Amino acid sequence: LLSEVPYIGPDLIKLVWGSSSVSAPTVMRFFSFHFLLPFVIVGLTIIHIALLHETGSKNPLGVLSINNKYMFNPIFIFKDMLGFMLGLFSLFLISLLFPLTLGDDENFFNFNPYVTPIH
Repeated sequence: LLSEVPYIGPDLIKLVWGSSSVSAPTVMRFFSFHFLLPFVIVGLTIIHIALLHETGSKNPLGVLSINNKYMFNPIFIFKDMLGFMLGLFSLFLISLLFPLTLGDDENFFNFNPYVTPIH
C-alpha cells in the first residue's frame, strides 16, 4: 500500500523495507512487522479503552464536565468481555462446524493417499 502514495511511494518502500527488491533482510522485516503489528494494535486498544473509561465517552478532550460523563461501572467491563467472548465463540463455532462457509471451497479438499496431486 505504501507504493500507492503519490510521488513519495517508492521512497517510502525503500525507507521501510530497505530496498525495492525482495531479499532475506526484506523478508525478515516483513515477518517482524507482521508479528509485532497485532501486539501493537492490542496494546493501543487497551490504552484506548482504559482512557475511555477514565475520561468518559462524551469527554474526549478531558474538559471538566462531570455532569456529562458516564461514571465507571464494572458492568461495562463485563458487558464488553461478554460481547467479545460471544463473538469469538460464534466465529469459532462457524469455522469449526461449517469450515466451508467463510472461505473458498478449494481450500478444503478430501485427501486421497492413492492419487498423486496435480503439480
